[in-house]
Order: sequence, then structure tokens, then C-alpha cells
Amino acid sequence: MDAHAVDIPSLAEELRKELATADALAARSASLYPVVIAEVGPRTRNVCPEDYDPSHVSIGPYHHIKNPKLVRKQDKIRSLSTVMSAAARVDVKSYIDVVAGIEAKARSCYANTFDNHIDSNDFVRMLLLDACYVLVNFGGIGGGGHRGSDMMEDVGVVRDVIYLAENQIPFFVVDEIRKLTIPDGGGGSAPDAITGYVRKLLRELQYSVATPAVAEPPGPDNLLHLLHMHLMPTVALPSSRSTVGTGKPRRFGRWRSATEYYCAGVGFRSRPLGGKGARSILEVKLDYYGRTLEIPHLKIDAETSRLLRNLMALEQSNPEEVGSHVTAYCVFLSQLAGTVQDVELLSRRGIIAHGLGSHNEVATSLANLCKGIAFGGDDPESNYLRATWEGLEESFRSRPRRWAAWLMLKYFRNPWLAVGLAAAGVGLVCTVVQAVYAVLAYTSNP
Repeated sequence: MDAHAVDIPSLAEELRKELATADALAARSASLYPVVIAEVGPRTRNVCPEDYDPSHVSIGPYHHIKNPKLVRKQDKIRSLSTVMSAAARVDVKSYIDVVAGIEAKARSCYANTFDNHIDSNDFVRMLLLDACYVLVNFGGIGGGGHRGSDMMEDVGVVRDVIYLAENQIPFFVVDEIRKLTIPDGGGGSAPDAITGYVRKLLRELQYSVATPAVAEPPGPDNLLHLLHMHLMPTVALPSSRSTVGTGKPRRFGRWRSATEYYCAGVGFRSRPLGGKGARSILEVKLDYYGRTLEIPHLKIDAETSRLLRNLMALEQSNPEEVGSHVTAYCVFLSQLAGTVQDVELLSRRGIIAHGLGSHNEVATSLANLCKGIAFGGDDPESNYLRATWEGLEESFRSRPRRWAAWLMLKYFRNPWLAVGLAAAGVGLVCTVVQAVYAVLAYTSNP
């Protein structure tokens, strides 16, 4: 028998199955719920694996399979009991019927359909228990709000359920369970209740004061997507200093560091959130003359890089559906504040505040923020800060401005040097005037 013989029927059947799966995933992208819940790619995950894995509770199929010890079966059963207690004469079979009816739709929201890993019984059970867990902790059922006795566990549950890109279930599953529990709109919808929690969380973190219309279609597809909606900048904020009318636009390059911009005469100002200021930390603004960069105040804690990394992972999996605004902001931040000197400068200007061990720890965290991330900066649709980069680049390349900035930094920061330089200037002027008068006196009366 030929050792290299090909089993054509078997190979054909295998490819047919793979084509069917690909077709199903393609159909999903055009469905009502287009934001896919995907695993973080190895190139991104390998930079900082712990930022993508839950430590307290698994939500959804990815870590239900990979981390069975985090299923928290008893906690979720208690959540189901709490939900049923809040319902009016609804038994467990009714909940199972509702979730079973949307199982196929829910599977289509994942990059992997899990057909070979979780059968229908387990998948429906998982969705039901996870949805109840979300509703009890964040959706106002049974009192609402996660408030365990262990503060670290509270922080961990918030992080695991809301921040992590892989640790999600479709939002419509949660909403269907809530509508069955509290029919006729009593107590509001799941989006209303959970959105209130997320909005309060972001305001406490000082990341956003936005109020997106999440109840309107298409609405949030999962909890991380809901959080992402609150961080969207209102518009691309243009700068006056652009290459418009000067020929071919420059190709987007690296952002320069904060100290480089500062030495070229660019000032930095903290932009407040709320009122007439920014709606979220993403709304960076360059003033009309390209002289001052206004950056919303950023409060950095132990969870900041984890949240930003997972938001970028969401965008990497769904560039058409959610855009790349957070990625563009993170690229800007990682290159602007990647050294200790940059962090010190921005801290003095009130732009960065942190509770980490040192400025060096902050700089290292920010410098590594975008490792493993793909980003095309030349497309204004994906890089909302492109016009700001152009304005700063033109300011940086302006020789008169750089010379003026150099004089200011070298001489006028020290008051005694400034006084000395001014005195020397006055003396020089007096000498020139004296010489002119001497020449004029000589020529008029030789």
C-alpha cells in the first residue's frame, strides 16, 4: 500500500465541516449582534497573560472550559435562586425554555461555536447561571450591586465580569432573563440597570462622564462593549496645524515623547472631565495655534493597564463594529509617557496621577501597553488623533519655535540667569546707542 495515499472522502468531509463553520461565522457578522466575543490572540496575550484571565469567576464558555475551578457553581445557583425569588410565579423550566430558544443565537456571538466542547444542555445551563450571576451582582435583582464581605473579592468580581474581553456572555441573554423575571418593564430593563452601574463605576474611576444611548439599537453586545461605548470620543478633535493645503499629507509616524514636545515649546494642560471639558479620557485636544496639548486627567491604578488592554482586544476582534479609538489613545499614551522623565513632567502638569510604587513603574506599564497590538495610524477613521499628531509634528519641526523654547528652558527658568541676560541686553543696547551718538557727533562737528 502506498504510504502517501490520500483519504479523499475523509479530507473532503473535514473541509466541508470547516466551510460550514466559516459560513456560520460570516453570517454572524451580519446579524443583529455583530460584536464577536473572541479569544485574545497569542501575540497579544503572551505580553501579559494575566491581564486577560479571570481570577475569581468565569463568565461564558471560554473560561468555563479552560478554568473549571472558577465556575463558582454554588454562587451561581444562589444567584438563580435570588432571581427566581424576585419573579412572580416563574419556575426554573420557564427560564430554561427562554435560554434554549436563544442558544443558537448566543453561540453565533462567539468566534468559536463550541459545538465539540459543550453540548446544548451544558451551554444553556451555563448561560442561565451566568446571566443570573450578572443580574444579581450588577443588574439590580435582589438588591443589586456586588457587595461581598471581602473587598479584594469585590474588586476581582468587577474586573472579571466587566473588564475581560473573553469572560463575557451576550447582553441579550441577560436582558431576556430580566424580562422574564420582571415583566412589563417593571424596574427598568437590564441595559438600564447595568448601564447605571457601569456609568457610576467609570465616574468614580474618573474615566468618563458620558451618557451614551445604550437602550437604542444596536445597543451593547456584552458588558465590555457597554463600557467601551462610554469611552467613545464625541468627534475627532482637529488641530489648526495640519498639512491641509500643503501637498501630500505626512505618513503617520511615532508620537514623540512628552519631554521632546516640551523642549520644542509645546505646553501641557490637564483637561477636566464634565461641563465644557472632555466627556472621557480619550478626548485629547490641541489648541488652535498648536502650542498647548490638553489631555484629560488620567488616574492610574493597578487595574488601568488591564482594562485598556482588554478594550484594545475588543477592538482588535471587531475593528469595523466598534472602531479603534481606544487603541489610538493607547498608542498615543504609550509613546508620549514611556519614560520616567515623561511621567514626571505629566504628573507635574496634573495630567497623570497614580498610586503605584514609582514613576518608573508607571512608565514601564505605559511603554508596554501596546505590545502585540496591530494599528494603522494613517487612516483617519481608525486614528481619530491623526490631525492632532500632524499639528504637533509641525510645531516640533518649527525652528523658530524650537529656538525660543530652548532659550526659555536654558535661561528663563532660572530667575537670576534671566535677570543677568536682561541686564546684558540692556547694556548692549546702551553701548550701541552710545556708539551711534558718538559717530553722529563726530560727523556733524569733525
